[in-house]
Amino acid sequence: MMLTDYIIPQTQIAAIIEEAGGDLQIRKDHPVKSPEELAPGECLVKLDCSGACHSDLHAAIGDWPVPPRLPLIGGHEGVGIVVAIGKNTVESPVKLGDRVGIKWIANSCLNCEQCRKGREQNCVKALCSGYTVDGTFQEYVVSYVNYVTPIPEGLPSDAAASILCAGVTVYRALKSSQTSAGDWIVIPGAGGGLGHLAVQYARIRGLRVIAIDTGAEKKNLCLKLGAEKWIDFKENKDIVKEVREVTDGLGAHSVLVTASSSEGYEQAIEYLRPGGILMCNGLPGSATLSASVFFTVFKSITICGSYVGNRQDALEAIDIAARGLVKVHFVNRPLADLKDVYNGMMNGTIVGRVVLDMSKK
Repeated sequence: MMLTDYIIPQTQIAAIIEEAGGDLQIRKDHPVKSPEELAPGECLVKLDCSGACHSDLHAAIGDWPVPPRLPLIGGHEGVGIVVAIGKNTVESPVKLGDRVGIKWIANSCLNCEQCRKGREQNCVKALCSGYTVDGTFQEYVVSYVNYVTPIPEGLPSDAAASILCAGVTVYRALKSSQTSAGDWIVIPGAGGGLGHLAVQYARIRGLRVIAIDTGAEKKNLCLKLGAEKWIDFKENKDIVKEVREVTDGLGAHSVLVTASSSEGYEQAIEYLRPGGILMCNGLPGSATLSASVFFTVFKSITICGSYVGNRQDALEAIDIAARGLVKVHFVNRPLADLKDVYNGMMNGTIVGRVVLDMSKK
């Protein structure tokens, strides 16, 4: 197999964190792995863009219980062109020139119990882009031919980027939520990166959405995307009462918490109806989930964690976006603005998503 017919530079621009909580450094001389250095099954992707996710902020800060590898290039929502494939790669599902996406799960063994049961993300040998291996905040990234996701023609790279994490994550959670068309679902964090996509994927499933977040811009976005009810958590003094009133006094059938703060989880059990499902999606750094054991049992409540998705989930989520049924609300920024993007995440001022354009220097 030909390694490449592209001209690959020796160095590139990359955003690097040397230590947890340290300053983000934009370097212009970071080495690019040469085609000859690629192992069988690896590919080199020249990136067009990369989404910026709240998980990237957690990796930079180092506040998750599972520490990242350091030094680290973050990012896991990249889209670009395959420009090299490792020598002796067998039956590669992608070829040179294909446009592909890089996701949070960069690779897994594909042979363990978790992988065989469709939980590749729970494989003990899984590699995580921008966390345990270098990610997509660089111009060229090494990935794996069996794990990159083909991007359909007609779906722009920047429009596809955030589907690869935020979209896949909420899509998988909604599939697991045991909801049916016409059911009520509450989405705390609905105006954020995960949340605004959850609103859209929920509507496609025929669900009735109650959006919880704060701010006029997020309110307008959520209602525009199809949420039937908006609750501003800073203005409303009794969210439980408000949810119950909207849902005929019974409560919601499901809650999908997309917020990355502990507050999104605090009252969720209380506004679920009997038999309701709490889907835990957002990942606060050190928060705990507190629930009344009595009412969890008495109301037959199910609490379920949902962690990103597998390769099939990614293909399905991307296909829905390619057909125009889900659209990421995003702005383009250069990679050099990443530190400012992180500040916006910490302050909760980012509406939708930010996509970093690698062509903007």
